[in-house]
Amino acid sequence: MQQPIAILDSGVGGLTVAKEVMRQLPREKILYFGDTARTPYGPRSSEEIIRFTREIVDYLIQFNPKMIVIACNTATAAGLEDIRSRVDIPVVGVIDPGARAAIAITVTGYVGVIGTVGTIKSGAYEQALRNLSPQVQVISEACPRFVPLVEKGNFHSFETFETVKSSIGHLRFFPMDTLILGCTHYPFLAETISEVMGQSVNLISSAGETTREIRKILNDNDRLASGEKELVHQFFCSGDPRMFQSIAKRWLGEQIELAPVVWQIPNIS
Repeated sequence: MQQPIAILDSGVGGLTVAKEVMRQLPREKILYFGDTARTPYGPRSSEEIIRFTREIVDYLIQFNPKMIVIACNTATAAGLEDIRSRVDIPVVGVIDPGARAAIAITVTGYVGVIGTVGTIKSGAYEQALRNLSPQVQVISEACPRFVPLVEKGNFHSFETFETVKSSIGHLRFFPMDTLILGCTHYPFLAETISEVMGQSVNLISSAGETTREIRKILNDNDRLASGEKELVHQFFCSGDPRMFQSIAKRWLGEQIELAPVVWQIPNIS
């Protein structure tokens, strides 16, 4: 039986990574967990986030994954190294890949980062960016109202536009040419964010770069899937599956029909 790539997130945000894995690595089986019952993670303490992440990883390990992807910026900032110390398989986060993509594309050297309160407070992106380019100028902004919009499936509305505008509209006055969407929920709002920021600002989602890192690690360890006739991806959520399933189908589109999904809800406190 093919070993899956386990992807975990505080909710639906990690579906942006799952979609990119489906695109770049179509032979890989995905095991996804969205902690929709306890989202958002942003306002929570690091200790609480680490505990939640450990619980989810402990649950997913029973499925014998070959890799764990922490597709949540807040959980990556708080718990990446903790999880790496607890398991004997590769663990990938989303912060370093996003930083690499931003440094590769910026021309002005001014990079914006938007994320949850927890991610911004951790300074993880600023550190990752400056490790790559010490001279980079980083402008960070916490956007705590974005994740609840996405978890409700409210991607395009007057409320969404006004929320995005009031949260990040002032960033247009900085000479940035690159803005990191430092939460995997935020690509769901990319169209509105781009409308507010203007077309001259490149939006960086870590999903693509994270998937390239996944491919490299699996290839280096000779663990890339050789392919099966029919993949059955498994998607789990800790809360009400109806909204989760609706958002997943909207985001993944036809791919969710091509790769049959088993919907189950683990009993996680």
